[in-house]
Amino acid sequence: MSEVALDEVDRGILFALQRDARNTTIEEIASEVDVSPSTVRNRIDRMESSGVIEGYYPKIDYEQANFPLHVLFVCSAASDEREELAAKALDARGVIDVRELLTGKNNLYIEVVATDTRDLTELTNELSNLGFQVESSEIITNHSVQPWGEFEF
Repeated sequence: MSEVALDEVDRGILFALQRDARNTTIEEIASEVDVSPSTVRNRIDRMESSGVIEGYYPKIDYEQANFPLHVLFVCSAASDEREELAAKALDARGVIDVRELLTGKNNLYIEVVATDTRDLTELTNELSNLGFQVESSEIITNHSVQPWGEFEF
């Protein structure tokens, strides 16, 4: 995929969407970046079509949703198998996020949710059977995000 040239308006739109895509209207974004609402809609459509905007995701409190175990598995995989294994990990029950790292021994971070230690043990075994070496598992207590400042208008 080729790179998309983003101007100041595009970056301002991205900043607003990162800040709160669900509760920010097209009209509010237009006012913030000083263009018409139709321009904002067209720009968002273009950035979605070109792959700059890949999707919109809810932030879920898994503990409130009755999944009290939110765990990050730090794994290693051979570099020539990493991408294939990452795709397979997404099929495992309970896996919600997989991050591939380009370098280092611990080159896959797999985020999972589970209801109890039995679920977690089964998931650990499934990941091992897929070919991952689980180096550590860390309980996630909180996750915070913020818009990238380079997009601020």
